Amino acid sequence: MIERFVAVGVMFVAAVGVAQTGVVPAATQINPAAIVYSAATGKVYAVDKAHDAVIVIDDAKGKTVAVKVGSGPLSIAVNARTGKAYVTNADDGTVSVIDGATDAVVATLTVGAHPYAIAVNSDMSEMGEVYVSRTYSGDLMVIDGKTNAVMGVKVGSPDVLAVNEATGAVYLVGYENAVVGVMDGRSHVLRTRSAGMHLWGMAVNQATGVVYATRTEDREVMALLPDGTSVAIAAGSIPCAVAVNARTNRVYAANYADDSVTVIDGVTQKAIATIRVGKRPEAIAVDVGTNRVYVANTLGGSVTVIDGSSNKVLTTMDAGKSPYAVVVNPKSGKVHVADLDGVVTTVLELQ
Repeated sequence: MIERFVAVGVMFVAAVGVAQTGVVPAATQINPAAIVYSAATGKVYAVDKAHDAVIVIDDAKGKTVAVKVGSGPLSIAVNARTGKAYVTNADDGTVSVIDGATDAVVATLTVGAHPYAIAVNSDMSEMGEVYVSRTYSGDLMVIDGKTNAVMGVKVGSPDVLAVNEATGAVYLVGYENAVVGVMDGRSHVLRTRSAGMHLWGMAVNQATGVVYATRTEDREVMALLPDGTSVAIAAGSIPCAVAVNARTNRVYAANYADDSVTVIDGVTQKAIATIRVGKRPEAIAVDVGTNRVYVANTLGGSVTVIDGSSNKVLTTMDAGKSPYAVVVNPKSGKVHVADLDGVVTTVLELQ
């Protein structure tokens, strides 16, 4: 059974656009990191762009609050050690820092125009480091988690970020770039790895160190191995999001244009299954504990639930008109979805 819960927030983002040849560059796209789960606090954080706020959802207490941030909040990342949440405010060039215990903004940091993607390395330095990409800029902004000092590092023009916390490496991809940037988190020295054009979704298997990046126009997922080699893995049409279950070493790519998910074996780096889901899947999340995969179907108004053991669809849950970002709270079992129509919807899969 599926129980539908009331909306807990309001937000507005520009609808995604897909050209005939692929995905529109980042400046015109929504951000799948608009909703995140914090293992440190057990809370879910979702942007509320219409009200310049972040919706904080505490499933354990049944409590939801709205926290005022900067102008045009777009994406969120959390520090797994300190519980702090970092929010990019695209319209005023700032990052808001939210205390995980009090749900209060404790700092507002100027990072420069058009901040887009954000990622945290919780283990880098004493209180972690935060990385912010800026659309149309060649700088990656680096925030010291202890002092909130901000510095810029020349890295090209990344759209999406991912961090390997075991090595401290920060991975950067840009839609119009043909390489993946790899920045050392300690020295901030950048090197590049060839990966082909039109990279978009990215995820790191924290257990194996393999980085997966989707190539939207080539129906491929690139696996960048720690030894410096890479493998091109066949996927569906316009793979736009990717997620990893590090416990099972399975990788899941959402194929936007053909309404499917490609399942990849992380040992062989080969596709082992194709699963039909709802219309225009755009975001994907994995619950490692239950080995279930949740796929937000933007034009289907639903979330597809996949059993990671059998690669079978278990159910499809209503999730608003246009869900574009999804996260699961592994403690509560609730799935939280950001909706293009301006609501954050919570759904619960009953056992």
